[in-house]
Amino acid sequence: MPPRTLASLAHALTVSASPDAALQALGEALAEVDRFAQLALVRFDERRGMLRDRLLVSGPRIERIALDTTFDHLPTRERVAISAGGQFVDFGDNGDEFARLFQLPILGEPGWLSVRGLRFDGTLSALLILNESRKMFGARTAERFLPAIALFELAHLRFLEREAREEAVKTLEDVTQHVHGDYERRLAELEARLTDASNSMAEANSARVVALEREVAQATEDARRALRRADAVEATVGSAVEQLEKAHVELHRRSESLRQKTRTIYLIDRVLTLDASTDDPRQLADGLMALVGDDMHAHRCSLMLRTPDGESLYIAAARGIAPGVMEGTRVAMGQGVAGRVAVSREPLLVRDVLEAKSHPLLQDQYFTTGSFISFPLVYHDELVGVVNLANRAMQGVFLDEDVDRVRLLGLVIALVASHARLPERLVEALSVR
Repeated sequence: MPPRTLASLAHALTVSASPDAALQALGEALAEVDRFAQLALVRFDERRGMLRDRLLVSGPRIERIALDTTFDHLPTRERVAISAGGQFVDFGDNGDEFARLFQLPILGEPGWLSVRGLRFDGTLSALLILNESRKMFGARTAERFLPAIALFELAHLRFLEREAREEAVKTLEDVTQHVHGDYERRLAELEARLTDASNSMAEANSARVVALEREVAQATEDARRALRRADAVEATVGSAVEQLEKAHVELHRRSESLRQKTRTIYLIDRVLTLDASTDDPRQLADGLMALVGDDMHAHRCSLMLRTPDGESLYIAAARGIAPGVMEGTRVAMGQGVAGRVAVSREPLLVRDVLEAKSHPLLQDQYFTTGSFISFPLVYHDELVGVVNLANRAMQGVFLDEDVDRVRLLGLVIALVASHARLPERLVEALSVR
């Protein structure tokens, strides 16, 4: 199996058919980081204050054990922090003792026990437990695994919302069936009694017949009121289900936002790793261009750096640009889009190329979409260069919020390029004249 990445973990959690499958996917991702660490989920009964059962990821299966112990067994400080959720709570030197409370297998050496509360609808719903061996060097597994935990928490909330919807629908069906059944039963009894009274009318008191008819009318009215109450319950449950669906849509939007931020962090980490591992200026320039191009899904992009004399820019790296425009090509300051952006040091966003005929991008007339961004790279008030983005995937249009994302990526590019003296070194490597 290939190594589990954040993107593949997010996909695995999205397509998981059950909470156990989602927990198994998270356990596989943990094995990529620390194959000796233990991962468990303890389900919590808020009403009774009980830890119900413990689900432990054990290889390709989930090991389930009933705990049936009170939440009050945990120390007050740790218990309050876990109930708040949102972060791992470290049990310090008492980790091994409470690992036995959760019935986790013995590690064989002192370990770190970290517990994170998972909340749903304002209450604590479960405890996510990570037990790892103590390390002499390097970051703890709990710290390195935080992005994956955040993705799992979103998937866990999705399953809880689905269970809440199913329970609401089942409750509505039970109430409706009960009301209809009670109505039909009472009406049948009264109709039978009325029929018996009618058959023996010659012998029965006429007042008794009238009383039975009144009872039938009262029962009919009671049934009508019960049906109105059932309709009201159905409307309430329908509103609740609609709110749950809206919450699910918002959760999906936040999940997509988190996925995009996670991808951006991954691309930045990849560039910083490349900067630390290579001395090849052309390879570093390609990596910096790919950082912003991949993150913004631009099929056509270029990185331009300032020449040492400060009179012009030259193309340091590019992809998808027009035929005849090659790396090392110069653009004078103040000419074209890149030259004007370099002089003004203000980003340029164009949504429709028909409205920007006076701004040809790098002398390129072969647009496939009309939207592009040209952004200046500035570090310590010194111009480093300009980055250009066009032809967004799926015929996309760049928006104002995209400029803000490019601003963050531009800071990283400017910092790395300045520290690596990339403009000066690439002038020699590309033989720019």
